[in-house]
Amino acid sequence: MQCAQFAPTKGCFSVEKRIAESVNKRFNHEEGLIRPMKGKNDPDLGPDVIMAMIPSDLDLLAKTSRAQKIDHSHRALYDVYRIQDGLEGSFALSGPFLGAPQAVMGMEKMIALGVQRIWVLGWCGSLQPDLRIGDLVLPTTAISEEGTSQHYPVAEKIPRADEALCQMLDDALKKKGQSFVRGTVWTTDAPYRETPAKVMAYQEKGILAVEMEMSALMTLAMYRAVRLSGLLVVSDELFDLKWHSGFKNPELRKTSSVAVKVLLDLVKSMNS
Repeated sequence: MQCAQFAPTKGCFSVEKRIAESVNKRFNHEEGLIRPMKGKNDPDLGPDVIMAMIPSDLDLLAKTSRAQKIDHSHRALYDVYRIQDGLEGSFALSGPFLGAPQAVMGMEKMIALGVQRIWVLGWCGSLQPDLRIGDLVLPTTAISEEGTSQHYPVAEKIPRADEALCQMLDDALKKKGQSFVRGTVWTTDAPYRETPAKVMAYQEKGILAVEMEMSALMTLAMYRAVRLSGLLVVSDELFDLKWHSGFKNPELRKTSSVAVKVLLDLVKSMNS
C-alpha cells in the first residue's frame, strides 16, 4: 500500500506509527550516533548540579550562591554556572529548560561533564484541591505523556527518583519547617492538551500535579545510572477544571526562594 504524498489517510498514519514503534522496540538498546561527550573546552564539573527549569529560579540560584557563569559548548541552549567557595566545595547550576527534550539534552551534557547527582527545581500545576499555589511537591514517581523517555530503555520500569536523595530533601524541608507533599506527577509535552477528562482521570488516581520534564529526567537517570531528585513549586491550579495562574502570586515567589535556599544548603553540605 502506498500513501498519497500530500494527502495521507488515517490508515497511512497507522502504518507509519506501527513502523516507528517496531523500529524503536528492536533497536532502542543501541547508543546513538551523536553521543553526549565532554568537548575540548568544556569544564569539569563536580558531582552535583541543580537544574533549574525556570529562568527566574536560575537567576535566584546564581545570585544567592554568587555563582559564576562558565563557558560550555551548549551555551546557546542553556547556561551553566559553577559555585566554588573554599570549604563549600564545587558544584554547578544549569538552565533554564523548557520541556523534556531540552532538559534531557542538558542533563546528558551534565553527566558527560562529571555530574553524578542531579537536583531539579521546577514549577507544576496542581491537580488536587488541597494543593495550592505556592505549595511544594517532592516528586517520587512520574507518569510519562512525553515523547523523550521512550527512547531510553529501562525495562518498562516506572520513572522514579532516587529514594536516598528524596529522603535527604524530605529531611531538609522538615528541618526548615517547610510543608510539602510527596508523590506522583504527570509529565506532558503538550501544555495546551491538559484536557478536562485527563485532569479528572489523573486527579481521581491521586496524581498530585502536572509538569513538563520529570518523567524524562527520572528515566534518563535510571538509564545512565546516576541519582536524581527534585522540588516542584505549585505555580498554577487546574483541579476545578479551570486554569488559575499564579505566576504573579507572591506565594510562588516566596516558596521558590525557600526551595532555592533548601537546595543550595543541602548541596553545599554534601560538598563541604
